[in-house]
Amino acid sequence: MKKLLERRLAPAESTSALMLTSCCGIVTAFVIAGLLFIPFGGNPLSAYGFLFDAAFGSLSSVGLSIVQSTPLMLIALATIVVWRAGLGYIGFEGCFLLGAAAASWIALSGTPQGFPWAIPALLYWPLVLIAAFLAGAIWAGWVGALRVRFGGNDVLISLMANYVALFIVQYLVSGPMRAPGDLPQTPRLPVDSWLPFVMTGMRAHWGIAIALVATVFVFWLMRATPAGFEIKIAGLNARAARYSGVDVNRRQMGAVLLGGGLAALAGLCAVLGVQHRLMEGISGGVGFIGVVVALLARLNPLLVIPTAILYGGLEVGGSAMQRQTGLPTSVVLILQSLVVLLILAGDLLRYYRINLPILRKTRSPMVEKQS
Repeated sequence: MKKLLERRLAPAESTSALMLTSCCGIVTAFVIAGLLFIPFGGNPLSAYGFLFDAAFGSLSSVGLSIVQSTPLMLIALATIVVWRAGLGYIGFEGCFLLGAAAASWIALSGTPQGFPWAIPALLYWPLVLIAAFLAGAIWAGWVGALRVRFGGNDVLISLMANYVALFIVQYLVSGPMRAPGDLPQTPRLPVDSWLPFVMTGMRAHWGIAIALVATVFVFWLMRATPAGFEIKIAGLNARAARYSGVDVNRRQMGAVLLGGGLAALAGLCAVLGVQHRLMEGISGGVGFIGVVVALLARLNPLLVIPTAILYGGLEVGGSAMQRQTGLPTSVVLILQSLVVLLILAGDLLRYYRINLPILRKTRSPMVEKQS
């Protein structure tokens, strides 16, 4: 009896193969989740109608999906840079929080809760971007140094560093940056410090421009520069890279610093574009969801854009679908989880061919013709 799955001679790496496996995973996830709606009295077609209408049905809904996807793009790009260098860093949640704190501190300049001196409007945006980026880079840098210089476990250290960053933000919003007589949060940031909307009637802010510029930069860095080539070589085989003259420690540290800075810019977009104040729970686990987006994009910078928008649309549309249909929240979460699992599971078809009898019959004449 022949095996159901037959290993391919070489994995299918074409763009069409990636798109086909991803689309099959998405369709299968929606079919399975739709069947789960029925026991709860939900109509799958109408439920999905609510989902797609809330996510992409109008200019306003598209804007909401873009707002949701902007920090995911930046954290996914950070994941790509760091993981391509061969590191297992997962401390992007902490970088996000420190970037949001630094951006809030600069935005509140001239007040007791912020930078002591008022910043001229001309210098505000360069300073707030640099401050947020440096905060994330420094926070990721000490973890990277422990890994690169002393061989520490970067996965465990970076995971624990997330909690330290969380406690730092809790201290700031409960202490020196707290609004007088208010909840544990900063005062509302000045309107002039907010990221402006892209256009009237659309909730998307100019943080999407930061994410798109970062995407182009990371793609150029990894595909068209010697530094990017050395980062990938260091990640694939550090020993071989050292024998070929690559300064592996330098490239890995550079990747960690860049990744931490990009994740911190995601925090800047959240606090200046959406929340307009620093508060507890501002991240909402986005540092880990961004890692999932990077995996769904197969660590490809250009695929991060549609993947993040799709995931952001699922979050926006899933909430609307739950409100309109009365389905349990758990069912919506199952849909999101199935999309992730089945897209990743679809990669199996890039390495194995389904060996059904009907498919063998259609392939055999082609093989005979080629022979």
